[in-house]
Amino acid sequence: MKYTPSRWRANASTSGLSWHSPVTARATLAVVALLAMIAVTLPSPAQATQGPAQAVVVRMTDATVDGAALIEAAGGTVTAELAIINGYAAELSSDGNAELLSNPAVLSVTPDGAVQLTGWENTANGDMISMSSVADKLVDADVFWNDGFTGAGIDVALIDSGVSSAAALTTKGKVLNGPDLSFESQDADRIHEDSFGHGTHLAGIIAGRDANAPSRITTKEARKNFLGIAPDARVISVKVADRNGMADVSQVIAAIDWVVQHRTDNGMNIKVLNLSFGTDGTQSYLLDPLAFAVEQAWHNGIVVVVAAGNDGANVALRNPALDPFVIAVGASDHRGTFNTKDDRVAGFSSCGTAARSNDLVAPGKSIVSSMSSSSKAAADHPEAIVDGTYIVGSGTSQAAAVVSGAAALVIDQRPGISPDQVKSLLMSTAQSTGGSKICQGAGVLNLGAAKKAATPDATQTFATATGTGTLEGARGSYNLTQDGVVLEGEQDIFGNAWDGASWSSLSAAGASWSGGDWNGASWSGASWSGMSWSGASWSGMSWSGASWSGASWSGASWSGMSWSGASWSANAWLGLSWNGPAGMV
Repeated sequence: MKYTPSRWRANASTSGLSWHSPVTARATLAVVALLAMIAVTLPSPAQATQGPAQAVVVRMTDATVDGAALIEAAGGTVTAELAIINGYAAELSSDGNAELLSNPAVLSVTPDGAVQLTGWENTANGDMISMSSVADKLVDADVFWNDGFTGAGIDVALIDSGVSSAAALTTKGKVLNGPDLSFESQDADRIHEDSFGHGTHLAGIIAGRDANAPSRITTKEARKNFLGIAPDARVISVKVADRNGMADVSQVIAAIDWVVQHRTDNGMNIKVLNLSFGTDGTQSYLLDPLAFAVEQAWHNGIVVVVAAGNDGANVALRNPALDPFVIAVGASDHRGTFNTKDDRVAGFSSCGTAARSNDLVAPGKSIVSSMSSSSKAAADHPEAIVDGTYIVGSGTSQAAAVVSGAAALVIDQRPGISPDQVKSLLMSTAQSTGGSKICQGAGVLNLGAAKKAATPDATQTFATATGTGTLEGARGSYNLTQDGVVLEGEQDIFGNAWDGASWSSLSAAGASWSGGDWNGASWSGASWSGMSWSGASWSGMSWSGASWSGASWSGASWSGMSWSGASWSANAWLGLSWNGPAGMV
């Protein structure tokens, strides 16, 4: 059940007018592009052929190996590419199987089984893994549950694409809606709802809880029910992204300000903030307004967990993960086993640089979680759906959600612990894994060790941001465009001028929101008509049902991306690729 504070319910437009598909002059997407969930799953197994051939999954040692050529040379037939695991689904004879296994470039050849999860037992089927496996096998969240620490009383703010009523998210009080600051806020059918699919998936990972799960959660119950990392925490949903995952940094900054300013209103107790998005903005964090906003949350007692990005190694972290105060999270790859000793940093996971790298990594590869049934993800990619109820997702977004749930457990166990101490505790107890120290940071999240460790005496002493930089610098190379008009420069989504010095002063004082107004505009209905970017007026247009639907973003379209084998061209969602640097992580 969701609760919607009436003062934040926007006035729905019913004029029925719709947007035209935008014509873009350059890569457009600003989108702080929220994160990137999208589901990733193995394709359905190939049908058995006559004779000795059988359906198999062939994994290569790395992405540079031309596995298709090796399979064909061994007399096999490739049925699908599985880029997410450097592999292929194929039909292969026993002789061909033996030939491939003798090749040092081939990591493994295994039977391809049906990808369907009918329960939540600890079985890793191929590349897909259930939340029970993540919680009690990969990160040891159940050691907290067994002692009664389940995140009860802790609110986790999720700034994302909204959260819809979905499996494991329907228990009373599980989700509380904050303001809807997205382009869909004027649509009565879409306000607060997750029409994209990303926020719902992350909410399930953070705090999902089957309605039939018993009041006392234990390891045993984890194997019978869907349970997020902190199953008794509450999710505060602040929606900023629409059905296409579109949002501007001004929307996200406004959302962060709202979370900080209202963190204890009406019985709320926001202690964790999940931000699974990022831009390629490169201005110094000391100036960047997005970095300043997350620091305000941090310094007001909120643990801020940010997805690193899905750009792979040797790439700087996304903004605001680049801010040194927050917890920057990369994704680990479970490699189809429950033995964490063989875990590695996922190939798609951003690593950062020597100056600012990941703080730690957490499971982010092919995780089964809650599905928004009416979302674009579910509609466009039915092959990613499990049991008609759940959906599989990969990315540093998912990894950040795991760490957000972990932070809620730690805070439940240790009331009064500071964000600096939470970060230090999780990093000091992480389990080192193979690969680059920059990529893995302190290592893989290890809640079993964290629960036993003493609370560290930790205070971060980095220089603090000023927020006086530019919005355009925070956006990076992506900007929203509508009918050829680009949202760029120092103006927010309503076309209002942005003054970093003035805003940062109000934000620091906890006064950037006044009722439903932020940066001089009302976000509750009136300001959505009459908008103007660079002289192009939206007056008379209706946001109802529009949500930029059907938009094709130059340099950022979905065309050519394939879910077969979890590949989105080069990167994936898993690296939610937008055919170029992406905001979604």
